[in-house]
Amino acid sequence: MAKGYWIARVDVENDAEYAKYRSLNAIAFAKYGARFLVRGGEYKLARGEGRKHNVVIEFKDEATARACYDSPEYQEAVKHLAGAGKSDLVIIGGYDGAQPGD
Repeated sequence: MAKGYWIARVDVENDAEYAKYRSLNAIAFAKYGARFLVRGGEYKLARGEGRKHNVVIEFKDEATARACYDSPEYQEAVKHLAGAGKSDLVIIGGYDGAQPGD
């Protein structure tokens, strides 16, 4: 079964609201077994439009990734994200098929 992922990009404009969002989202992430693969850091924008902060979070599967997003715990956290700045989020299933060279 393929893993599930959140791919998020954020331009933080209000540090206090973003800090509140992060403290609350930790509750949902712990409950749903989220694991950060990428959490900010330096990056190279190779093409398209970017945001200042990039995050990739792994879940055991796509259903769990979606359940975390829909959970009351995360929905409480996301109330603060709107005030923190601009953000994008994609929830997507991983790929377990053939790879180049297979």
